[in-house]
Amino acid sequence: MIPGVSTKLHGGGDVVANRIFFQRNSSLLRFAPSLAVIVLCASAAFCETLSLPADSPRWELQGEAKVVDYLGRKSILLDGGAALLKDFELQDGTVDVDVATPAKRGFFGIQFRLADDGANGEWIYLRQHKSGLPDAMQYTPVLNTGLNWQIYNGPGFTGAVEIPKDEWFHLRLEVAGAQAKLYVKDMETPALVMSDLKSGIQKGQLALADLIGATYFSNFEVSTTSFNAPWERHLPPTPPGTLTKWSISPSYDALGRNLEHPLSPSEISAIHWQNVEAEPPGLVVLYRYREAPHPHVTFQSDFSTRLQPQPGMKVVYARTTIDSDRDQVKKLYIGYSDDVSVFLNGKILYRGRSAQSFRDPGFLGIMNPENDAVYLPLKKGKNELVLAVSELGGGWGFICRLSELQN
Repeated sequence: MIPGVSTKLHGGGDVVANRIFFQRNSSLLRFAPSLAVIVLCASAAFCETLSLPADSPRWELQGEAKVVDYLGRKSILLDGGAALLKDFELQDGTVDVDVATPAKRGFFGIQFRLADDGANGEWIYLRQHKSGLPDAMQYTPVLNTGLNWQIYNGPGFTGAVEIPKDEWFHLRLEVAGAQAKLYVKDMETPALVMSDLKSGIQKGQLALADLIGATYFSNFEVSTTSFNAPWERHLPPTPPGTLTKWSISPSYDALGRNLEHPLSPSEISAIHWQNVEAEPPGLVVLYRYREAPHPHVTFQSDFSTRLQPQPGMKVVYARTTIDSDRDQVKKLYIGYSDDVSVFLNGKILYRGRSAQSFRDPGFLGIMNPENDAVYLPLKKGKNELVLAVSELGGGWGFICRLSELQN
């Protein structure tokens, strides 16, 4: 409980338990409606609802953020900014907020379970310019300051919804264990079901956030409960042939290395390799292990510069061993973000570039193992497969799956 708030009790809970709670906390229950309203309920467990006006001192406004009047309401305006709820952490609960946006393009939503000063957590956001399209909504974990929307895409991560323009509409986020649901306008049917939250963080801070595109927030309310759902992961299956055991290098300046040349034996022996295991369905998500780079990518605004060097791009080497019972050729399905060089037994076989806007101005660079294939000439015995995976933004990782050649 916070000093300087109004408190109301509701619900058919245990009256004795309610009375004890008030006796123990009476010094904290002071009336100050301009700050917040906290509602306590007691049934099987206490729950707490915090309602905050836009001008509450509990908000920490960051970046382009201010309190304004809009469409008849006092609201928080974000346009490349955030409103962080101070002195609060969410494990399980429900977030309700009204939003309105006049922007034609943008990214706005709710960040939750934030940790490490916002470097890690979860983010669910809407894209005004994708209204009605299959990726109008996006859930992504935030890992080491990086968003991962190129890696986590499709059911459970993206969905279609109509986003109204210049009128108030309601968002509700329900969080329980390793799952969450987002409701947009319709509070009966979730617009997006997040069946497996990916950051691994079970409790953290809460914020309203906006990358670009003026968006207004009002009527904010968050409800929590002392009873939290069990932490149960709902992981997808890993297909046969998926390569899951890898070792990764530190990250290097990609422009300082020749990515078409294999690592020499002396370089390989000098590198401090970290063993990692791919997560289902076979993803190696490099932001889990390395800090995300944030370079200014020139070709995202000027397509004519796509072949020019991009200062700030980082590269990580990943290696694994493939045991073959004979000399043979196998098909390697590979998805990657953003660039990759594929080496087998010290020889380059493939160089690919799949960064956002690289192949054409509207190209998103979504990672999928069926996007590309490389044919590996395996020798009998052990074969060393090495990838050089470079990153510009949107998700750093790869997925590899071996398959027999079709007759």
